[in-house]
Amino acid sequence: MKIEHLQGLISAPFTPFDSNGKLDVSLIPPYYAFLKRNGITGAFINGSTGEGVSITLEEKKAVAQAWADCSNHDADFKVMVFLGGTCLADCIDLAQHAYEIGLYAVSLTGAFYFKPNNVDTLAEICIKVGESVPNMPFYYYHIPVLTGVNVAMYDLVRALDNKLPNFAGVKYTHEDFMDFQSCMSYENGKFDMLWGRDENMLSALVLGAKGAVGSTFNYAAPLYYDLIDAFNNNDLVTARKLQQKSIDMIRFLGKYGGISVGKAYMKLVGHNLGEFRLPVKNMSAEQFELFKKDVAGLDFDTFKSK
Repeated sequence: MKIEHLQGLISAPFTPFDSNGKLDVSLIPPYYAFLKRNGITGAFINGSTGEGVSITLEEKKAVAQAWADCSNHDADFKVMVFLGGTCLADCIDLAQHAYEIGLYAVSLTGAFYFKPNNVDTLAEICIKVGESVPNMPFYYYHIPVLTGVNVAMYDLVRALDNKLPNFAGVKYTHEDFMDFQSCMSYENGKFDMLWGRDENMLSALVLGAKGAVGSTFNYAAPLYYDLIDAFNNNDLVTARKLQQKSIDMIRFLGKYGGISVGKAYMKLVGHNLGEFRLPVKNMSAEQFELFKKDVAGLDFDTFKSK
C-alpha cells in the first residue's frame, strides 16, 4: 500500500447528543459542512474528543455511518475511525465496519486497562487489528497521558515496518519532540506523522509536520491556518503570537473543567452538540456565562471558525 502523507488540519469532532444525552447523528451533516467551510481536511471520529470510550459499539457504528454518508463523495476529506484499545474483538469489528462503509483509515491506541508490557506486545496487537483490514491505512494513536502506555513511537515504528503493510503512521499526542523527530526521519520520512497537540503546533512545524489532528480545530481553524501561513512565510514573531493565542484559548479548558469545554466553544460558533457523558464534568449555566466573558477577552470572534 502506498502511504499517503496527509496535510492540513484534521478535526477531532465531538460526538453530538441531544438534550437527553442520546446520540443525534442528524447533527453530523451540518457539522461536516461547517468543517469544510473552514478548510478542515478530515475528521478523526470517535476519539478522545468524540468520547469514543463513553459510547456503545452500536453508537460508534452509527457515528461512523453518518460521517460516511455525508463525506464519502469528498476525496479531499479523509475520515479516520478510532477503534478503542481494550477489546480486540470489538476493535476488529469496528475496523471491518469502517472498511465496509468506505471510510479512509482506522486507528488503534494501546490498551489502557491491561496494558501491553513492551513494544513487541504492542506491535503484536497492532498487527492483529491492522491485518483485519489489509486494504485500509492503519494508524497508531499515541496518547500516553490517557492510556498510560508510554512506549517510544520510534521503537513501535521500527517494530511494525515491513510487518504490517498497511501501517501508515502515528497520531502523535505527546510532547516528546525527540521521539517525534526520530519517527519523522525514519527511512527518509516513510510514515505519516500527524501532530496531536494543538498548543505545541509551532514546535511540530519546525520539525517538519504537515498534518495535525486536534480538537480546537473544530472552532478555531482560522487561527491555526494563520499560524501555519506565518511559519511558512518565516514570520516567526507572528507565528509565536498566534501560538500563544492558542495556548490562552486552551487554558480555559483547564479553568472550566477540561475536555468538555470544547462543546461550550462549539456553542459559541453556532453548534450545540449537547454535553459530555459521565464521568466527564460539564460546566453549569453560571459557569458558561463566565466562560463567555473570558472568551470574549481573547477576541475569539476574530479567529473563530464560521
